[in-house]
Amino acid sequence: MIKHFLSTIEYGEMTINTNVDGPNIAFGETLSGTVYIDGDGSDELIDYIMIELLKRSETNQVIIAKQSIEIMSAVKSKETWMMPFEMVPDERWESETEAQTQTLILKTTVHLKNGIDIQDEDEITYA
Repeated sequence: MIKHFLSTIEYGEMTINTNVDGPNIAFGETLSGTVYIDGDGSDELIDYIMIELLKRSETNQVIIAKQSIEIMSAVKSKETWMMPFEMVPDERWESETEAQTQTLILKTTVHLKNGIDIQDEDEITYA
């Protein structure tokens, strides 16, 4: 199950929101969402956006899925760019042991053309 998820990144006049669709996800269903970019001229600032799903424990962190999004292929409505993404769960999403606490993290990283990377992340719950 995915609880309400909204990740927000702000850079100057630009705001990047990552929204996850639907309140629930089960094994075999697709984790989907949309990255929204608000701000005039944002297409000239952003090189690309990376969406990563991390499995994090007390001792390590592993990337289990990722998707790169380029702004040139997005849909634009007024001054908002909308870029959908999808990730299909597999066995890597499941907890490896009951004894060790593991968390799934969805991380959004915006890579700007000036070499600056900005990111935000939040926890998701998968069942």
